[in-house]
Amino acid sequence: MATTITMPQLGETVTEGTVAQWLKKPGDSVEKYEAFVEISTDKVNAEVPAPVTGVIRELIVKEGETVPTGTPIAIIDEVGAETPAPVGSGSPSEQVAAAAPIIAPAAAPANGASVTGANGTSNTGANGVRVSPAVRRLAREHGIDLARVDGTGDHGRITANDILSAAKAAPSAGVAAPAVAGAVAPPSTAAVATRAKPSYAGARPGELIPLTQARRIIAQRMVDSKRTAPHAWTMTEVDVSNVWKWRAREKDAFEKAYGVKLTLLPFFIRAVVESLVTFPLMNSSFTEEGIRVHPEVNVGIAIAADGNLIVPVIRNADKLSIKGIALAAGELIDKARRGRLGADDLAAGTFTVNNTGANGSILSAPILVPGQAGIVTSEAVVKRPVVRDDDSIAIRSMMNVCMSLDHRVVDGAVASGFLSDLKKRLEAMGPVGSL
Repeated sequence: MATTITMPQLGETVTEGTVAQWLKKPGDSVEKYEAFVEISTDKVNAEVPAPVTGVIRELIVKEGETVPTGTPIAIIDEVGAETPAPVGSGSPSEQVAAAAPIIAPAAAPANGASVTGANGTSNTGANGVRVSPAVRRLAREHGIDLARVDGTGDHGRITANDILSAAKAAPSAGVAAPAVAGAVAPPSTAAVATRAKPSYAGARPGELIPLTQARRIIAQRMVDSKRTAPHAWTMTEVDVSNVWKWRAREKDAFEKAYGVKLTLLPFFIRAVVESLVTFPLMNSSFTEEGIRVHPEVNVGIAIAADGNLIVPVIRNADKLSIKGIALAAGELIDKARRGRLGADDLAAGTFTVNNTGANGSILSAPILVPGQAGIVTSEAVVKRPVVRDDDSIAIRSMMNVCMSLDHRVVDGAVASGFLSDLKKRLEAMGPVGSL
């Protein structure tokens, strides 16, 4: 029996995906749950597992091609299933080439020995788990012997991060790795710099950085957002002196107890979700049928990781305490930096928070996440003299809060009311309290 594999939906708002790389070719055997294709979207890059054990009959979509979710991308003939009818029989949709002979999945090498590919490099890791071509290529570029690498991915799979960690642990940069029988000599440092994954953070003057598929999709989504949603912008300044003192008082004990740094972000998010409950129109989306006000408050956190902008989501953030938000945000940020975010971590966001102040910004105009009515930023906390209500002058910790909004959904009165409410909630926090 033939099984048609379709483009998966890697996130609630994702409507298309790009075949970044096929990990199998027609005629290759594949086991159930074994990764056989890498899919790229604007939110995540993911290796997709096969739903059945069998043989790849046809790869319908080419590498680099973008298709809507649900589009057929490959056909797998299940092991033990009947061989398809010859060409010319059956309906036109069934007139496909006869399947290749059923091949039993290759057995794992005995005693952990590695399998050697056609190019002389190891195709498996230390535990015998097969390695994707992309990871093999990265290992060659860094002169890493896969047979000596323990994978940290699912079922012991070696990931790109494992290779980079192994490269960092090498004796020293520029020193050749020990020769391995049959292995291809690692390329020079210059060659690695040319062929390695593009680095946007480490750009050099005069350099032309190739666009990754993720960067292409992000660029297109940002253009679509600005073109589709009429962006409006507003801001307010907030005296965060008391909440800053509260955070300073709690941060050491919190990090010792939970292993997570306590920043101003969870306090800010807690105030945001309380204001979203008061102003539910800010927690909505524009559709052709009408404005959909979301029943859940799912807050996305904009994070720059691995040269891309990603927005993992804290689900039902309005039901979490400051401590709960801090732990949830800390887990998502850690997973983002280690490249471990899954599709579920990136789905169903209804409003976004961006901590631009962490980089010293004092004013920003963020672009909306498509499908959301608002995005708000917490800017840098700056001490400066402030005139108080009694006309006295005091040194206070001040922070600008900026918001972009979809003017199809929200007008100025609602936006100003939301920011005013957020300001009051932040200024009422601290200097003591319960997390």
